[in-house]
Amino acid sequence: MDAAISILRTAENPEPEVEAFYREVLDLLNESGVPFLVGGAYAFNRYTGITRHTRDLDIFIRRTDFEPISEALRREGHEAVLTFPHWLGKIHLDDVYIDLIFSSGNGVAEVDDIWFEHAVDANVHGVNVKICPAEEMIWSKAFIMERERFDGADIIHLIHARGERLDWQRLLHRFGPHWRVLLSHLVLFGFAYPAARHRVPAAVMDELTERLRMETSSASPEHSICLGTLLSREQYLKDIEQEGLQDGRVTPLGNMTPEDTAIWTQAIEANKKH
Repeated sequence: MDAAISILRTAENPEPEVEAFYREVLDLLNESGVPFLVGGAYAFNRYTGITRHTRDLDIFIRRTDFEPISEALRREGHEAVLTFPHWLGKIHLDDVYIDLIFSSGNGVAEVDDIWFEHAVDANVHGVNVKICPAEEMIWSKAFIMERERFDGADIIHLIHARGERLDWQRLLHRFGPHWRVLLSHLVLFGFAYPAARHRVPAAVMDELTERLRMETSSASPEHSICLGTLLSREQYLKDIEQEGLQDGRVTPLGNMTPEDTAIWTQAIEANKKH
């Protein structure tokens, strides 16, 4: 486990009132006793040294802890809104906000006990906290392949910075049946950094390419399924809505309900306007 580290900030420090807002919420969360992790740009900076301009703060929590956290914040005058019931809530201060994240937009990367078991100590805006493990960051970012956002470069930078210290067996377990997504990023890593290919263990590449070989030589699934919706909530809607393919996000294939996907789809246009 890494030792505690110094204060994490973005390249351009937030305005004093924004930093005070972040610090107050982090202090309140510590006082509540409910476990939480800091992720996003702060954790990414911790692992890679890459600084990002950001006007939000990502807090990762268990879904069962959303209500206790909301109550603790409400007592101090902060309202937490459950924006998307399957993965995200928000705390607003004018145009600045804090995300309360308990899964991923596709419902795959649910925050569970393992996130906390492998968290790293840090200090964010003068508050002692824990940040998300690099492995879980890779897992949750790996599926983000929208037209307007692709987190592949983040994953490549995380592997470049942490590859020799990553728990590769945990990563393989995290991706489970979605191992092709992990393999795609590992192939791109070797392309981006040819001289650093050794940072991905040969045994991992051998295992995944053997899985690919075996799957390629086997019969295709009988059911018409589209797993592309796990990568983009918009770009595969035609396959679901017009072609009649089964949505890989929805139970029993995935972790989302039809209601979850409907809300998530309706928000596409609203996001574009902002």
